Amino acid sequence: MLERLEPALYVFVLATFLGFEVIRRVPPLLHTPLMSLTNALSGIALVGSLVIAGAAEGTLATVLGGVAVTASTINVVGGFLITDRMLKMFRRRERAPR
Repeated sequence: MLERLEPALYVFVLATFLGFEVIRRVPPLLHTPLMSLTNALSGIALVGSLVIAGAAEGTLATVLGGVAVTASTINVVGGFLITDRMLKMFRRRERAPR
């Protein structure tokens, strides 16, 4: 089992560093569209983690799948809250009555 876990950890660490570098270099103008894309990817990760958690492949897979479900859910909800907050910045403000 350790033979299969080690390459997966390498891929995870590489994806983490690569994702950080890509996101860090995005100009502020593109943050809102990027957040929408990130929310879509997080939704896909949530579905995948639900499949892993429910597959009953073993205790470790179920626990890690549960952790992935929790992390993906937090990511999706937080992404939608941030996107909503950013979109509110572009709405016109109502003028106060005289």
